[in-house]
Amino acid sequence: MRDAFDVVVVGSGAGGGVVAGDLARRGRDVLLLETGSHYRAPDFMRWESKAAHDLFWPLRFAALPSGDLVTFVAGRCVGGTTTINTKVAFRAHERDIAKWHPATGLTSDGSTPFSVSDLQPYYDIVERVLGVRERSDWKKSVYTVEPGFRALGADLEAVNAYTDANCTSCGSCIQGCPSNAGKSTMNTYIADALAQGALELRANSTVERVLIEGSEATGVEYVDADGERHTVSAGAVVVAAGALNTPQLLIRSGLDNASVGRHLGLHPVRLVYGLFEELQDAHMVYPITAHCVKHQHDEDGGFVIEATTIQDPISFATTLSDESGPLWGPRLVEAVRTFRHWIGFLAMANDENNSAISVGDDGQERLDVDLRPGEQERIDAGLRFSRDVLEAAGAKQVCWTGLVSTHVQGSCRMGDDPARSVVDRNGESHDVKRLFVGDASLVPRTLSVNPSLTIMALATRLAEHLDADPNGYLGSGSGAAAVVA
Repeated sequence: MRDAFDVVVVGSGAGGGVVAGDLARRGRDVLLLETGSHYRAPDFMRWESKAAHDLFWPLRFAALPSGDLVTFVAGRCVGGTTTINTKVAFRAHERDIAKWHPATGLTSDGSTPFSVSDLQPYYDIVERVLGVRERSDWKKSVYTVEPGFRALGADLEAVNAYTDANCTSCGSCIQGCPSNAGKSTMNTYIADALAQGALELRANSTVERVLIEGSEATGVEYVDADGERHTVSAGAVVVAAGALNTPQLLIRSGLDNASVGRHLGLHPVRLVYGLFEELQDAHMVYPITAHCVKHQHDEDGGFVIEATTIQDPISFATTLSDESGPLWGPRLVEAVRTFRHWIGFLAMANDENNSAISVGDDGQERLDVDLRPGEQERIDAGLRFSRDVLEAAGAKQVCWTGLVSTHVQGSCRMGDDPARSVVDRNGESHDVKRLFVGDASLVPRTLSVNPSLTIMALATRLAEHLDADPNGYLGSGSGAAAVVA
């Protein structure tokens, strides 16, 4: 088994999958390491508990001062969370990106504040690869709630998504798409590179540390599925294990930077459900078919509503609450009995990156969640608005879940100021040369919309930089064209 590569990439999600696939297509010798298993479309089915076991990280929980919990959800498989997300494809708003320079001093060229225009060419590439298209094929449940939005002076708009025309709106996205209509890094960037023999993928391989000699990264040490330990050397190491795992790996590798793990953004969300007289079958839709962005910006409320959706029965039954607390006994039985009559929204709130993840003295991860009054008001406003919409649309009962975070961002921020960031504008560590970060950890301030498209755009930008090899880390260039559809 080979033990030397141009680049080793840790993690295969929206960041690592794109970096590895893009570099491989450019002719670079790349090893992609993924702690999860490699499942494909024939392995996916609408089996909630099996998907939770096979495709997801075990749920993480962090306590709030109120006694409530935030639940963290992420994918652990080839493709990472892109394999089990809803495929929503939003470009970041200029107002979101405008927060980045004040946060970390991030510029595009050493003087000009980084702006959304710096991402536009990379968004274009990613959208071509994934086949992003508008989803205006709404189902009954969306039309049921649309009048409620209008009654509150808000518009419900179609979303863009990385799904192709074979999508049957079966609702299985978060258990893996069984038809490959839903795109992920697994069935695009990675699959294409594997089919051409251009990429080496090692699934079930858990990286325990980045190897650092002096002030340079030289490779990684990982453990395979059989418990065997391996060392791999590389000209550059890209850590893209996700915003919760990347900082822990850097800490365990000895990276001494006070910003590692800090400034974690949660993009907190809760599901809000309304019960209707007629059947809605919100479990048989493309999960996020439409959205309302009237309150997207902080000054307008700081939340976005996505509709329609519903969790599958186990998650639905175990997370329902209302003013009286968690549903229990006969009320819960009745709620689950009427499962097909419920319609759900995702109410996502802007946050200010005040949380952190670290490694405790016992070697275990430690999550510290801090939601300040302004952030909590946005969360509460999203719940109130969702409830008002559902009731205006005719819901006879409204319930909701606790807080969930599926869009963690910002724990290893990029910026020009080493005192406020972990990596520079090219994603390279301020402290260790040849060490790069290539996932949601890079984001200096949390986005107001689903971040996957922006993570992939940043990853494409990183792959371009690595292939250009301005510091001579990889040797002779490949001269290959960028990845295009």
